[in-house]
Amino acid sequence: MKKPHVVCIPYPAQGHVNPMMKVAKLLHIKGFHVTFVNSDFNHQRLLNSRGSDSLQGLQDFGFESIPDGLPPPADVNATQDIPSLCISMRDTCYEPFKNLLNKLNDSGEVPPVSCIVADGSLSTFTLKVAKEFGIPEVVFWTISFCGFAGYFHYRHLVQKGLVPLKDESYLTNAGFLDTPMDWMTGIGDVIRFRDLPSFVRTTNPNEVMVNYAIGEFAKAKDATALIFNTFDDLEKDALEAFRSQLSLPPMYSIGPLPLLLNQTNQNELQSIGSNLWKEEPECLKWLDMKEPGSVVYVNFGSITVITPQQMIEFAWGLANSKHTFLWVIRPDLVVGDSAMLPAEFLEDTKDRSLYASWCPQEDVLNHPSIGGFLTHSGWNSTLESICGGVPMICWPFFAEQQTNCRYSCGHWGIGMEIDNNVKRYEVEKLVRELMDGDKGKEMKIKVMEWKKKAEESTSVGRSSDLNLDNLVTALLSGTTIV
Repeated sequence: MKKPHVVCIPYPAQGHVNPMMKVAKLLHIKGFHVTFVNSDFNHQRLLNSRGSDSLQGLQDFGFESIPDGLPPPADVNATQDIPSLCISMRDTCYEPFKNLLNKLNDSGEVPPVSCIVADGSLSTFTLKVAKEFGIPEVVFWTISFCGFAGYFHYRHLVQKGLVPLKDESYLTNAGFLDTPMDWMTGIGDVIRFRDLPSFVRTTNPNEVMVNYAIGEFAKAKDATALIFNTFDDLEKDALEAFRSQLSLPPMYSIGPLPLLLNQTNQNELQSIGSNLWKEEPECLKWLDMKEPGSVVYVNFGSITVITPQQMIEFAWGLANSKHTFLWVIRPDLVVGDSAMLPAEFLEDTKDRSLYASWCPQEDVLNHPSIGGFLTHSGWNSTLESICGGVPMICWPFFAEQQTNCRYSCGHWGIGMEIDNNVKRYEVEKLVRELMDGDKGKEMKIKVMEWKKKAEESTSVGRSSDLNLDNLVTALLSGTTIV
């Protein structure tokens, strides 16, 4: 009962839940009692995908849930609408979250709540609750730091009259889209307008996600500290610029979280998982039978949706490349249709393909058979690809995936971008280059260099390891939200 008690609350999307779970496990290993708070909807999804045992937790690692304020979708495995979820949680979750903390404090079964780690996308109501309870809150941004910087500058884009766009012609005006954002702190030497988190591509002055982001990022200054799933060497310039030029709380890079967690003894935590879809580990046995570096891994993440035509273009591009591939196809991947692939394509590739609805991605990317990754450039996928030493073909869908793609392809040298209007000949060409070409070999060398730096950063006594200790200190400091 004397343990510090941290409440961890992720934004309820797969790409946010997974890294928050890793932070929760690291804090548990550091001696914290942990309460992990899912939305009611995701709590049920976890029960469906992993079984009731996965949410039994431990004596000092428990699960709770609060409503997200939305009516439940008809499909229990549906990906919820992001704008609706953002606004609903901001406007309805204050009371349920406050009531949960009161319930925990009054239970007599767990230590009093002493601190909060909350997703940055939930800052408005969680910081309000932390202030009322007089406890510190660390805000965890699960996005890249360059993505964070892009969102942080949204208000400046509005102030400068760049957003909203004057008319729809700006959406396709290459000259405008290629405008350097050289005035932006930390990222101006890399980023063009087209590389900013995609919600600014709007002519609507009341665009929900632009205004939501401006509101949530304005709250960053009120946190006890900010943490990021990145490492200093990877995003050094942006981190240093923000630390030196802007009045923000202490910022700690504690990534890549998979490597940092691998440094620890987590035996008793192995049963605690966070995948909202049922994993198909059989794909690892299939990979065991393949030659080293011979398989293209294809996964567009948990939110990206594609049209039936894009599906067909990707399919025939992969087929025509003649390379073996593992393709993760979620049930809701294709817009308005089931994920149907042409019969002739399936026949053509039957001896060199495997399909899964979900898979243990970290294990896949660390498998020696994987030679390249066709990805949506989500931040978890990007970091996991670096940790696995796997070069990428990047097809960003939305949000800061465009920013991650720009850094991967134009700054870190570990990716090649594919046009949003995907064509099979381009898929074929880039897959061949990725797996066999000189550019692919250069990217492999570069990503292995970044992998080594990531491993160094998470080793004992190095930057991410030390920053984890700083995070613990911040949570134990008693520095309250004011």
